[in-house]
Amino acid sequence: MYEALGPLHGYRIARRLEQISGNALALNQGTLYPALVRLEQLGWVSTKWGDSDTGRRVKVYALTRAGRKQLQAEEDEWRRVVGIVDRFFRISEDLS
Repeated sequence: MYEALGPLHGYRIARRLEQISGNALALNQGTLYPALVRLEQLGWVSTKWGDSDTGRRVKVYALTRAGRKQLQAEEDEWRRVVGIVDRFFRISEDLS
């Protein structure tokens, strides 16, 4: 699944996230680029210069091994929380 997210330049990352989310996530540059800088500082993404489809020089971002590990941990935690919330709603429905 994570391969669907990279390596990509910032604009492509934003469009890919919109596509995957069915347009539920719309990231603007003011949100995306500071997040990418922070992820790079944490060692969760690496960067290199590449060329866009139009030939422009762009910074390309890719998940590092540490980034994939962190993403997996975040996904596991998210699934745990979703399970708890799901149980809460099922119990609430049973009480109605």
